[in-house]
Amino acid sequence: MKKRTSRKSPGSKRLQNAEQLWPLRFTLNGRKVQARVKPTQTLLDFVRLELELTGTKGACLEGECGSCYVLVDGRPMNSCLVLAPQVQDRKVLTIEGVSRGDKPDVIQQKFIECGAVQCGYCTPGLIMAAEALLARNPRPTREEFLAGLEGNICRCTGYNTILRALQEAADAMGMKR
Repeated sequence: MKKRTSRKSPGSKRLQNAEQLWPLRFTLNGRKVQARVKPTQTLLDFVRLELELTGTKGACLEGECGSCYVLVDGRPMNSCLVLAPQVQDRKVLTIEGVSRGDKPDVIQQKFIECGAVQCGYCTPGLIMAAEALLARNPRPTREEFLAGLEGNICRCTGYNTILRALQEAADAMGMKR
């Protein structure tokens, strides 16, 4: 009886390649990062597990809630949907990069002062969305604030305190210019 040899399917080579590590270079919170990552690793997992920056949260892991927002080249993105290799040679800002040392930035401070934080799980994503919005539009209307936050879900606060905090942050930032 002839011994049967097994043939690997074409997909098995792709799976094998997916387990190889890819070089990754990008700027994170103003610092250069070089690493080797699996091509299937999300930016969320890389930042939280490999770099131990746990301010960015993963809730739905489907891009629906916004708790995992980071800024990539100034645009808010769901880090649960972005693969780490997709940020090659780009600038990424996480919630840890917003404050300077122990001092919160204006948006963070206004969230605290206005009581816009309850459980806090959505807060990093909301702040990152607000950072992007106020960078491109320093005087947004209420409707523009709402549109800027439409990718974020908060189950605790009801949004009124969040909107008040953002308006106060925009006002304070306008005075500093």
